[in-house]
Amino acid sequence: MKTNKLSCERARSICIVKTLEKLGHFPSHKSEKEAWFLSPLRSEIQASFKVSCALNRWYDFGMGKGGNGIDLVCLILNCSVKEALAYLSDEIPISSSYQNNQFERRKRKRISKNKVLKVNPVDQPALKAYLLSRNIPLEVAEIYCKEIWYECNGKKYYALGLQNHFGGWELRNSYIKSSTTPKGYSLVNNGNRNLIVLEGMFDLLSFTVISSEEIKASDLVILNSLSFIPKVLPLLETYDTVNLYLDRDTSGRQATAEILSRFSNCKDKSMLYEEFKDLNEMLVSRKIKDHRKDLKANLF
Repeated sequence: MKTNKLSCERARSICIVKTLEKLGHFPSHKSEKEAWFLSPLRSEIQASFKVSCALNRWYDFGMGKGGNGIDLVCLILNCSVKEALAYLSDEIPISSSYQNNQFERRKRKRISKNKVLKVNPVDQPALKAYLLSRNIPLEVAEIYCKEIWYECNGKKYYALGLQNHFGGWELRNSYIKSSTTPKGYSLVNNGNRNLIVLEGMFDLLSFTVISSEEIKASDLVILNSLSFIPKVLPLLETYDTVNLYLDRDTSGRQATAEILSRFSNCKDKSMLYEEFKDLNEMLVSRKIKDHRKDLKANLF
């Protein structure tokens, strides 16, 4: 027990900046007191991952989470404390190639789980109920979505599916948020000079409910993940006007700010739902308020 404790103490004293560099992550900017990185734990385009050089501690502002070097290695490599100590030891040095191999194996394993079996119109009662809970009419969902039957670890499931530009599917139901390969952003080309950029499937469906006329007058990009922003940047400059409707959480605000700093034709439109995280949260809130009004009218 004493040896394990000493090992942990030694591991916590290892420079986190050097550990990150061994893992293939390098600071965007650095001073004597701190270093800032693009988060190694999630996708982003503006550095919000801070390492205090004095305290040798890290904090990811996008996740609201921090800790020591052992915690960080456990999260990056998805491993136990014992395995993290082994990676941090001189006997088993961390290498970028090892880490990449680990991620590739996990990625292949994760990707191989979901196999599309059939693509149908949305018909399952559970999916219709799910849409209703998110305040999305079935006729709106049917414009963009299909009912996807897929196999995962030998079992069959179904979910709402939004196809991306590369042929893969984003999958959603009451219990899962998943996808099939290839992953990527979704594009709806209506032949317009204006572009709307949305973050996910339910942002698209919600905006169609809220402003169907604006949807018809624009081309649409649904990112499906903020990590695909670099892929769509060349597309943004080809439009006269680009309206951004990204989430109003930390990651979404940072992504919006980064895009606005690069392109003069882009506008932040998230003020539409400034009291909410995203478009669907606002739409569901409206439904609750309308229901309360109806209830009050019936009671009095």
